[in-house]
Amino acid sequence: MIEIFYKTQSATYESTCEIKDLETLDRASVLWLDLFDPSGEEKRAVEEYLHTTLQTRAQAEEIESSSRYSEDDTSIFINTNFLIPSPESYSMESVSFILCGSTMVSVRQMPLRSFTDIQRRIVSGIRYYPTGFHILMGILDTRIDLDADMIELMSKELDQYNKRVSLGEDVGEEFLIDINQLQDNTMMVRENIVDKQRMLSSILKSEKTPDEINSKISVLLKDISSLINHTNFIFERLEYLQNTVLGLINLDQNKIMKVFTLVSLLLMPPTLITSFYGMNVKLPLLGGNADFILVCAMMLLIVFVVIWIFRRKKML
Repeated sequence: MIEIFYKTQSATYESTCEIKDLETLDRASVLWLDLFDPSGEEKRAVEEYLHTTLQTRAQAEEIESSSRYSEDDTSIFINTNFLIPSPESYSMESVSFILCGSTMVSVRQMPLRSFTDIQRRIVSGIRYYPTGFHILMGILDTRIDLDADMIELMSKELDQYNKRVSLGEDVGEEFLIDINQLQDNTMMVRENIVDKQRMLSSILKSEKTPDEINSKISVLLKDISSLINHTNFIFERLEYLQNTVLGLINLDQNKIMKVFTLVSLLLMPPTLITSFYGMNVKLPLLGGNADFILVCAMMLLIVFVVIWIFRRKKML
């Protein structure tokens, strides 16, 4: 599907989803060509209209710097990832942007909230988005705000985990898995933000970027830097929490081993006595009717002596 946003003579924005309208629209009036899961016909029509080549999905997903951002004599090619949150885990969706003069082309395969928001803003305020560069900055601004919201939610989730540990709730294997999942999500958010930082830095250095955009890019870069610092702080808190949980688990295991060790030590003297008196040889203090009671008394006495020694040494 293609959606074309263009300026009219009355200085307002209009949009159309018909490819054939490109034949009648002036190049200077078209500001944004949004290709959502486009067909081959739609791609070819845009390439002919702008005299450029759209990148494939495989090219958009490459991680090399030259594939993420490049320029030629007339256009700027940008590939970046947009984070898609879900209840279980996060995923990355690759998006391509092409800037040809004052026209921007976006190619995506999934619906994205950033694009929906900016489309609504364009219709209501054309003076804020006079070129494709301004539209791209609006999309990135909205995307960075969404990333900030995700980081805030992660911070609140981390506070809940800390509270559970402070209240002495059971922290076991599932709790560690939850912490590990939160670490993975935070890492993906940070990777997504760093990708935007690299892209904006490249746009800022480009000679094709209008001067009035530079101040907006600088503000976005400052916002990104603050988000990166926040994610670093979350990483430190997660590492501290993970070490605390592992320490608590080790303490519980040490208590269990201490009980087993104590039981073993308490049973060793009675076992030694019973082994002596179980031998088929003549031993002292035997030969009467109270032999069984005597042996049991000796075993109990030794057990109480061991307990007394442990308590004296503050080992219990």
